[in-house]
Amino acid sequence: MSSALIPHETLLLKQPTISANQIAFVYAGDIWSAKRDGSNPRRLTAQKGQKQTPLFSPDGKWLAFSGNYDGQQNVYVVDADGGSPRRLTHHPHGDSLRGWTPDGNSLLFASRRSSITRSASRLFTIPFDGGLPTMLPMPMAERGAFSPDGQHLAYTAYYEAYWSWKRYRGGMTVPIWVFDLTTHEYTEIPHENASDTFPCWIDDAIFFLSDRNQTMNVFRYDRATQAVEQVTFHTDFDVRSLTSGAGMLTYEQAGRVHVLDPVTRQASPLPISIAADLPYTRRHYQKAAPFINTCKLSPTGARAVVEARGEIVTIPAAKGEPRNLTNTPAVCERDPAWSPDGQSIAYFSDASGEYQLVVSDQKGQQQRSYSLGKPSFFHTPLWSPDSKRIAYTDKALNLWCLTVEDGAIVHVDSDTYDHPVRSLDPAWSPDSQWLVYTKRLNNHLRAIHLYQLGSAQIHQISDGMSDAISACFNRDGRLIYFAASSNMGLNTGWLDMSSYERPIIRSLYAIVLRKQDPSPLAPESDEEEAAPPAATDAKPDPAEQPKQPSAPVAEVLIDLEGLDQRIIALPLPLGDYHRLQVSEGQLFYMQATPVAGTDPTETHMLNTLHAYDLKERKSSVFLEKIHDYWVSADGKKLLYQAGSPPTYAIIPVDKKPAAEDGRLNLDALEIAVEPRAEWQQIFREAYRIHRDYFYDAQLHGLDWDRVYATYQPFLAHVGHRDDLNYLLAELAGELVVGHAYVGMGDIPNPPPVSVGLLGADYEIVDGYYRIQRIYPGLNWHPELRAPLTEPGVLVNVGEYILAVNGQQLRAPTSIYQIC
Repeated sequence: MSSALIPHETLLLKQPTISANQIAFVYAGDIWSAKRDGSNPRRLTAQKGQKQTPLFSPDGKWLAFSGNYDGQQNVYVVDADGGSPRRLTHHPHGDSLRGWTPDGNSLLFASRRSSITRSASRLFTIPFDGGLPTMLPMPMAERGAFSPDGQHLAYTAYYEAYWSWKRYRGGMTVPIWVFDLTTHEYTEIPHENASDTFPCWIDDAIFFLSDRNQTMNVFRYDRATQAVEQVTFHTDFDVRSLTSGAGMLTYEQAGRVHVLDPVTRQASPLPISIAADLPYTRRHYQKAAPFINTCKLSPTGARAVVEARGEIVTIPAAKGEPRNLTNTPAVCERDPAWSPDGQSIAYFSDASGEYQLVVSDQKGQQQRSYSLGKPSFFHTPLWSPDSKRIAYTDKALNLWCLTVEDGAIVHVDSDTYDHPVRSLDPAWSPDSQWLVYTKRLNNHLRAIHLYQLGSAQIHQISDGMSDAISACFNRDGRLIYFAASSNMGLNTGWLDMSSYERPIIRSLYAIVLRKQDPSPLAPESDEEEAAPPAATDAKPDPAEQPKQPSAPVAEVLIDLEGLDQRIIALPLPLGDYHRLQVSEGQLFYMQATPVAGTDPTETHMLNTLHAYDLKERKSSVFLEKIHDYWVSADGKKLLYQAGSPPTYAIIPVDKKPAAEDGRLNLDALEIAVEPRAEWQQIFREAYRIHRDYFYDAQLHGLDWDRVYATYQPFLAHVGHRDDLNYLLAELAGELVVGHAYVGMGDIPNPPPVSVGLLGADYEIVDGYYRIQRIYPGLNWHPELRAPLTEPGVLVNVGEYILAVNGQQLRAPTSIYQIC
């Protein structure tokens, strides 16, 4: 069975189904049909939304599928020759089509609407004309297929272990059970520690998929002899979905539709070529505001620079238009930073195939690229105040310093202790000769370190008995500020949820760098000013006054001896403080603050921005409910991010702003999107992410370059973001690891439609809905109300619901359709 590519053949055809005359499949986000030999393919669906699992009715006249046309995933049916799909299910829980009853009068679907566990589904049937679904007796069921006589059901109790987890051998390897719908007895198809799924019937035999021999293939179970035999023997790519129809089987493998004769056991790939308008591959412009990942400020606050959808764009504070510096849809640029002299913008770019540092002029007309050595991911370029050097970190927690003039790179330090909270947050001294940063010690607490460029010496300047973060110099280089916690437990964070409800408390500190300097909190005394000197009539001639040159930046001098004894605590209450930055005369810092969400049972963490007046020694709230902020290089402006969707504003630092002050106009920010170019970059990015971040540096022994080369040719056939996500999941699955997920992206989905639930079960009696059971709730809890048991609602079991919102209710109309 060769997987050689046929000229002009289209790949990534998924979830095929077969009838006596046709085949249907999913491609480019839509359902297509073709003649049984694969010729004359045509699109059957065109509406926005995801479509899955098309299945022909037993007589081949109808095609059912799952789709989210109306916000939720529901079951639809359409004439096999085309037309407008008709919706059958209306419940707010997702409904996934699984098959038809043998007589074609009802459809089989899976739903969690009545599940006994969070992740398990149950199987239901619903009449072809719609109405109230009937729940099958199995307490857990995900996939299923009726026997030809309708007396048995071959089914899996739960979903196969996350479809992209190839060759899974954990506790969720799913068997197939054959259930007697009359006696409720079942037998298990002989099962190994592997995933068996997609059961379907041909006469009295059950065909199914299994990866018991590593690669997923088709197997056959003989009910009479209880023997299992392998039918297909693919070794390059897994067989995916398997369905039966009109006495034949069809499946997806290597991106192709295959037809399998169950008698001869011969499988043939169908050469299908699709030449059609694929709207989701077209170049278009898209509002970029929702895609802003990084935002920084120009040195005087005249503009902001953002990374939006992989492009570097500058945005004016008030006048002018956004300026895209890169315009490279096939390239990802990230982490922009504006030089303090205002002339350059640095960012990382993967234009070469690996990330490099790029320094561009502020209008994007000239760029210079710097190779950074071993391929990796790099983060947060930070200009020195003299605009001659750039500090940055990498994914391996190394801190580097690059000289812009000659590209020379110096390794500053490393943090060898990986942790969910990244360390090494560097900051420059005003004279550009020192870097201050935090580094995790052997006890997993972070300490403040100094690096002197001239001597290449590293000095630890906090004792490591507290967790120190966010160090920065003040503007004259005579103090270092930082935050530190002495109550941080080593288990704090997402790996140990027992610590979630115990907040980390930090204080703010200042380090006096010179021995002769007084404490910034030294006692003060109010005194009368001395008399001014006597005035004279002589006035100096301005023409004779020498022009004063601009003062050079003072050298930062640090007396390391006894430095630990010159650390003082600022007079502030304890709080969860972080993100310290300085302006002229002020120290800004954020405090994490819990904020109630729309769900009364949930809270979210936002930040309150405080400004500590260094002269008055008082702190005040500057901004509330923000996500982040950045102070300009000259210390006079501040950029902040707030809200959802996020907004950005540039404001002066010398007064508390009003709500709309300095709001950036993001409406004009649009990016040219070329989907096929982006998909190439995303696929390469996925390869790099796994290469560089996978927990096993040996990638489970895989030749990762070979795996990349194996899947890369499929990119030419991606016609929709769904196709790309499928391909990314296949790539990740080769690592044979759990909890590797793929989702999201530019998938156009319709808005969800709310559906009311009364907390009751129903039965149809004489065409009317009668209440069969009423579920009690915890009506004192806003999220656990039971509508039919609330005070004043006098509804009882056995009564009928005749209308909803004044609209008459009678079968086969679904009660959920009009709720």
